[in-house]
Amino acid sequence: MSNSENWVDMRGICKRFGGVVALDNVSLKVRKGEIHALMGENGAGKSTIMKILAGSLEKDEGEIYIGGKLANIKSPKDGMAYGISIIYQELMLVNDLTVAENIFIDSLNKDSKIINWKELRKKAQEYLNETGFSDIKATDEVGDLTVAYQQVVEICKALSRNASVLILDEPTSVLSNNEVVHLFRLLRKLREEGVAIIYISHRLEEVMELCDRITIMRDGTYIDTVETSSITKQELANKMVGRELQDYYPKREVRIGPVNFKVENISVRGKVSNVSFEVRQGEVLGINGLVGAGRTETIRAIFGEDKRDSGKIYLDGREVTIRSPRDAIHNGIGLLPEDRKTQGVLLDLPIRNNITLGCLKLFKTAFGKLSGKKETAYINDMVEQLSIKVGSIENDVSSLSGGNQQKVAIAKLLASDCKVLLLDEPTRGVDVGAKREIYKIINDFAAKNYSIVMISSEMQEIMGMCDRVIIMRGGEVTGELDKKDFSESNLISYSMGV
Repeated sequence: MSNSENWVDMRGICKRFGGVVALDNVSLKVRKGEIHALMGENGAGKSTIMKILAGSLEKDEGEIYIGGKLANIKSPKDGMAYGISIIYQELMLVNDLTVAENIFIDSLNKDSKIINWKELRKKAQEYLNETGFSDIKATDEVGDLTVAYQQVVEICKALSRNASVLILDEPTSVLSNNEVVHLFRLLRKLREEGVAIIYISHRLEEVMELCDRITIMRDGTYIDTVETSSITKQELANKMVGRELQDYYPKREVRIGPVNFKVENISVRGKVSNVSFEVRQGEVLGINGLVGAGRTETIRAIFGEDKRDSGKIYLDGREVTIRSPRDAIHNGIGLLPEDRKTQGVLLDLPIRNNITLGCLKLFKTAFGKLSGKKETAYINDMVEQLSIKVGSIENDVSSLSGGNQQKVAIAKLLASDCKVLLLDEPTRGVDVGAKREIYKIINDFAAKNYSIVMISSEMQEIMGMCDRVIIMRGGEVTGELDKKDFSESNLISYSMGV
């Protein structure tokens, strides 16, 4: 079979959940030796069709051919037997086991009753070295690794299965620029070896750089498959959302006021050293840098989530004492955490409870009872204000798309009535349409004189949204740029210590 022929051929795939049609007659064709992007907004059906290919879900209608032969895939075991390996956004690792044990977890006791641990660790280290992450040791415990390094272990686990089809779902969402370079090098090597790679990502820049062809889905239907070289980022975004996106980053009339938030010499032993910055009313200050630069650690120390060893925090020229998140919120400082699913929202609670959990006192009557009517009115207003797409505010947050879950986390933050907003990766894992809506929300609150600190790993996002940016490396501030000096080369130079 030549590389120009389809190795994966999914035809007329349909899937329903009750009365909801998740996939309606979707087709996907992927060649051997190509990196094929699968793109669409959250809720487009990308994950559903990949779960069907990998065997985690059963299709209702349609046919799947692998290598030209009809494939009967009804379980993950079937998928693996056909050479299909998938790396989900939610990592499937055992934190208490070592890296080597996780990589070979499917075959620990495959051929004999005795496990050759020395050989196992040696093979695991070879995979780690091959991916360019030799600083991860096969003997490390997975629970001690950063999320970025855990993602690398997941990739090595997939590679150890000799997959002919490798599916990656948002693989770079937790990787630094340098780590992405290593990953892309590895994926190109696998492409040369004839692996069919399906690559799900919301990052238009990396898809344009890495992928050979792109299949676009929308609302559970197939829209188009195009050669990457034949389409622009703007055209791709328009196809994904089904409408013109005039400006990817919405314009904001900047009316920046006086400094009202300032931090001096924030230090956390071994993580952050003497970080200082100030933010003006109506300003969006970006914090950029590679993974491990200390960005999140700085914000958590300011918010009182982690104990700081030194440093002062000022609001409107007055020093405030913050030893806990409660202190921060009391002083008007709110945090949108990096990981919405474990820290930002409570997935198994209704939307209603998530939004108002921290501010129920606002809805109490004179007799101290909760006014459900006032609470409901407030929630409905917030849902409308942030354009959160919900069936009912009584539904669990887990029923929403990633972008709408993030908006619920933002609504929860705004309900605390804070005027200084610390946003840690506010658009991570959300689609292009939801990103633009979140950008508009950020701009709207800047226009209302909120002071906003925004951490982002995406340089284009920093340059498109921020008025000023500080760059961190090794827990220290290495540079500061005004908007007129924004460029990728400047950001990279400071973040790499050049």
